[in-house]
Amino acid sequence: MLSGQAGRWVYCGLGIILAAGILAGILLSSVVAGQEKSGDDSETLLARARRLLGEVPLIDGHNDVPWQYWVRARNHLDRIDLAADTSRLSPPMHTDIRRLREGQVGGQFWAVYIHKTSAGPGATRAALDQLDIARRIIDRYSGDLELALSADDIVRIHAAGKVASLLGLEGGHAIENSLGVLRQMHALGIRYMTLTHGATIDWADSATDVPLRNGLTPFGRLVVGEMNRLGMMVDISHVSPKTMHDVLDITEAPVLFSHSSARALNDHPRNVPDDVLRRVKDNGGVVMVAFVPYFVTREASLYNAQLAGERARLERLLPYDAAGRERELKSWIERHPEPLPTLAQVVDHIDHIRKIAGIDHIGLGSDFDGLVTGPVGLEDVSKYPHLIAELLRRGYSDEDARKVAGLNLLRVMRENERRGREIRKTRPPADVLIEEIDPRR
Repeated sequence: MLSGQAGRWVYCGLGIILAAGILAGILLSSVVAGQEKSGDDSETLLARARRLLGEVPLIDGHNDVPWQYWVRARNHLDRIDLAADTSRLSPPMHTDIRRLREGQVGGQFWAVYIHKTSAGPGATRAALDQLDIARRIIDRYSGDLELALSADDIVRIHAAGKVASLLGLEGGHAIENSLGVLRQMHALGIRYMTLTHGATIDWADSATDVPLRNGLTPFGRLVVGEMNRLGMMVDISHVSPKTMHDVLDITEAPVLFSHSSARALNDHPRNVPDDVLRRVKDNGGVVMVAFVPYFVTREASLYNAQLAGERARLERLLPYDAAGRERELKSWIERHPEPLPTLAQVVDHIDHIRKIAGIDHIGLGSDFDGLVTGPVGLEDVSKYPHLIAELLRRGYSDEDARKVAGLNLLRVMRENERRGREIRKTRPPADVLIEEIDPRR
């Protein structure tokens, strides 16, 4: 037996060794448990996200399926079957009934879109053709889709287990400078209008064209006022920053960005600057974050510019050989694959908008079937629960996630409906002609 100072040192040493062994065991167990927990957490968060999407409708602000019927089938309804797997088409689509169900989509704004080259006489007819195909799609798949005309309709239809189907008119050129056409579009089911698309129009500047109107013209301001009177949401995706500010200066109801992202993270003209985000907070509006790769990252934006340059080069080189241009462009794309963003990078935009505007002013506006390839992890409409799970992983509360999924959009839509009812009590429909107030448009 040891005694005295020597004994104390021996016992102390044995204690340190024993403690170190115990600590090592604890740390090893924690690592293993952490690894298991990480896997478990992923599934737990996804299950939690799916539960939330059963409670509130996930509402997507923009999907271009009606346009796919035009470009692929010239609006022949039987030539695309949404009850089948449309990912097998060439090129693949992002949307079909099965994947809408898998993605727990509760409300979908189907875009009524016509190309900017359709501006001028005939634009309204082209838009009505697209509105017709959108409504025929909803009717064809009535077991899964149902037309929604109000926020209450969305809630009711979601509770009944269907996808509430809404209509948004993409591009003010579709009304051919007519407030009468605007009113009839609302009567036919349109619940938002994107003021411009890719081109500046007679009464508003586009984000991706030469600014010729200094934002909104007097007639443009009248359009916004008439939309407020109707209770139709004013969508300022696609418009220039000056147009955004002009709308925010005069609107009598919360605005909508149906599919845009944060310009601070990627300086693309289709994204929303921080000074506008701050005003959206004051206005009570909502920015529905898009999944378009070149809105999400600078790398994808630069790639898109290079692709456009190559397309223009081939048009100059092979002006009369469409098949040759297509072949050469396909070869270029194979040699230069697109740098796709990730789901996490899309959520970075949500984080930024939350930081600047607040959690009450964020939604989702994918632009599926208007984009070519979705971000990694957001390849099609089946992936929404994974996005909600990522929000939860980043510490968003259940209520925060519900707001992003759909509650914020419902609030904005309800407020537009309420303000419209109030305005209509005292203000009749405007009947001013554009030439009467914009003589030099």
